[in-house]
Formats: sequence, structure tokens, C-alpha cells
Amino acid sequence: MKSNGKMAQLTATPRTEKKGAALRLLRQGGRVPAVVYGPGLEGAAIHVDEKEMLKVARTGRSEMFNLNLEGGKTVPVLIKDQQERNGRLLHVDFLQISKNKPISVSVSIDFQGTAAGSKAGGVFQTQESQLEVEGLPADLPTSIEVDVSGLEIGDRLTAADIKLDKGLTLVTSADSIIASVMPPQAAEAEPTASAGEAEPVASEEPAKEE
Repeated sequence: MKSNGKMAQLTATPRTEKKGAALRLLRQGGRVPAVVYGPGLEGAAIHVDEKEMLKVARTGRSEMFNLNLEGGKTVPVLIKDQQERNGRLLHVDFLQISKNKPISVSVSIDFQGTAAGSKAGGVFQTQESQLEVEGLPADLPTSIEVDVSGLEIGDRLTAADIKLDKGLTLVTSADSIIASVMPPQAAEAEPTASAGEAEPVASEEPAKEE
């Protein structure tokens, strides 16, 4: 599994802009409107540098990082939600977390290898692209590597089959089917998401401003 390394840092600036025109000006200046939720923060309105935010966002929503706020306050956060349009970030919600309290997050599954059944003429299909796990923030992986090379035609990989690192607990239902190898005719009769299928496009509307 790919796990977190040194915590990234992201500097936030308070904002009073909450209307459409003002927010557009912020974005044109390379800033991303955001809100951070947590004890004592009460949905604090901020903005962050778009380029720096993209570096953090690439790691996924299980990656904890430090958000540096006004007045020298630093809080550990996760990305709670983000809105995009045409590859540009429109709005981000951050959630303050406790380093000592377990949390549940959805982690991307990184399928490794080629299923043996695919080489024999079967069709490899993925039913899930993420796995929900619980653990301390520092133990959460950025992705979970799953070797599918041993799957034969007719085999199914369930959530329970995936080995998790120490400190992680499976939240996804154990019998949830993650991937399978179908005979060609069955695959044509029951089309489903493939490993290369694009993820659903996020809503084009930014999160509602507080």
C-alpha cells in the first residue's frame, strides 16, 4: 500500500468574498475559494493558492496535511469535498481532524498486474474503485495496491480478500465484489465499469457558500 510520507503544508488566507463575481476574480488571480470546518472554526471562509492546492489534491482524500491559518495557527485537515470544472478547482471544503482519533475514509484501489483469466480470453471487470477503511490519520494510505494476476475466469475478488496494513479496519461490506473475471459472453450480456473507465465528473456547481 502507498502510505503517507511527510505532511504537506498549505497556507490559507481569510476571505470576505462570498458572491459570484468576487469569487470569479479570486479564481482569475490563481486562488481557490475554500471553507474549513472544525472545532472553533465554524466554517471559516478562506482561499488558497491553486497550484499548491493541486499538488495536495493529487494525493487523494485520505491524505492528511497541515493547513496554515492566519495568526500562526496550524491545523491538520483532510479534503472533505472539492468541486471542479474543465480541470480547474472551483471550491474546496477542508475538515479539521484529530491525529489521535480514528476516521473513516474512501481510499482508491490501485489494481496491479493482469488477471490470468484475461490472458485466457476472459474479461476483467471492476465493480468498485475505492475501499472504505478506518484508522488513525497517520496510518491512512493514499491508495491500496491489489494484485489481480491470480484471478481466473469466474473468480471474484471481494473486499474481505484485500489485505490491509496493521492499524486499518475494513468499513466496506466484506462481501462487496471489488473485481471479477467474466467469460466473454457473460461480460457482453452484463456490461459494467471497467478498470479504465473514467470516474464520474464532479458537479460543476461550487459548494454552497456559508
